Amino acid sequence: MNDFWQGYRSPGFFDELFDDGGSPRASARGLIRQLGEFGGPELSNRRTAADLSIKAMGITFTVYSDAGMIDRAWPFDVLPRTIGETEWQRVRDGLLQRVTALNMFIADLYGEQKIIADGVFPREVLEHSVNFRPECVGIRPPGDIWAHICGSDLVRDGQGDFYVLEDNLRVPSGVSYMVENRLVSKRVFPELFERHTILPVDDYASELLDALNALSPRKDVTPNVAVLTPGVYNSAFFEHVWLAGQMGAELVQGSDLYVDRDDCVYSHTIFGPQRVDVIYRRVDDAFIDPEAFRPDSMLGTKGLMRAWRAGNVAIANAPGAGVADDKVVYAYVPEMIRYYLDEDIKLPNVPTFLCMDPKQRAHVLANLDKLVVKPANESGGYGMLIGPRATDAERAQFADLIKRNPRNYIAQPTLALSTSPTLIDGCAAPRHVDLRPFIVSRPDGGGFVTMGGLTRVALREGSLVVNSSQGGGSKDTWIVQDEEH
Repeated sequence: MNDFWQGYRSPGFFDELFDDGGSPRASARGLIRQLGEFGGPELSNRRTAADLSIKAMGITFTVYSDAGMIDRAWPFDVLPRTIGETEWQRVRDGLLQRVTALNMFIADLYGEQKIIADGVFPREVLEHSVNFRPECVGIRPPGDIWAHICGSDLVRDGQGDFYVLEDNLRVPSGVSYMVENRLVSKRVFPELFERHTILPVDDYASELLDALNALSPRKDVTPNVAVLTPGVYNSAFFEHVWLAGQMGAELVQGSDLYVDRDDCVYSHTIFGPQRVDVIYRRVDDAFIDPEAFRPDSMLGTKGLMRAWRAGNVAIANAPGAGVADDKVVYAYVPEMIRYYLDEDIKLPNVPTFLCMDPKQRAHVLANLDKLVVKPANESGGYGMLIGPRATDAERAQFADLIKRNPRNYIAQPTLALSTSPTLIDGCAAPRHVDLRPFIVSRPDGGGFVTMGGLTRVALREGSLVVNSSQGGGSKDTWIVQDEEH
């Protein structure tokens, strides 16, 4: 240990790089030594270089605020997070198991609904689901895969065990920042990448393109893939542009497409109409087709659902997949895995209380000062209550919300989220982190999990909110080969 790391401690929390005795973890020994050799002033210089690289590369995200749309440079911390390869393989297996069961569950809900008939999943939950699309009943997409791309948020508890906090199955975002974080790290710390074997993350776009191509209804031609974006004002527009560019796909808005009388989808091009085989959509269900869903939508394409239902275009993620992107449904994933796969869950859920259950609701209302309360279908950290840090008035407000609409709320214990050293004013300070890996499912049954994922970090001291829109940042995530330890 040297001067830079002297005094670094994270009491009461599992730290990603240091054990309880203050010694570097096996996956971080080389990194800790070399960062310490740099020291605070040099690392501050490297951080400045990273900030300049981010601006030069145009890596941004958009914040919605009362003042309008604010485009900001991506917040990046230069101190990486490390995870050993063997440990990551266990996480990978758990994620693949989970997504397999979720896809079977979605297919079942739009099919025979056996899981409901057998009493494993309550019909009441489905009947009050805001993301269940009756228009999708009876449809079978290729391979019965509905959620082709999933981003599951993982956290560690105080003992260092990974838990799934939630699954994002509608339009999961963040993968571009995972890859760009690695590119920035390589620019800022080239010597670290010369001395370590860090497993790559830059194969995501090719894996995604292979999965999308496999969905094409036309097997005799090279598929034409399009990325459907809501447009420049969307908070993830940078990612939409990035994905289209990486895959060599066409970036389109709803007005760029049309459905002809043959129920096929075409894009307007300078060379005339071009048929589109696969659409990777980054638009919510309700807005993708004004003919099928919201008639006032300006973001979708009229007749798109017709073309999809006819099997003339593939859509990823499939319309209706969001039925499983519900924090109440999340609580039933362990039962789904046992029901569909006859297996025990490999990557557990965070303990969850369902406010729709009278006994669990009573417990939640009596312990609002100890729990985190979340609405069933919000994202980005919005609409939630962190009980221990809330005011009496805020807790009273949430008690009223829960009583008025119990189906819409779950509660979870306040977790001792793990920490990772973060560069704050030239010094290493512990900050809470989570992790969003991305899982790609193919219609032939294959599955791909990124090597690591997007580590998000709460930059404010003591904060548990890691979302970039609410003051969080991100880190490069290293999956390090075990022999390098």
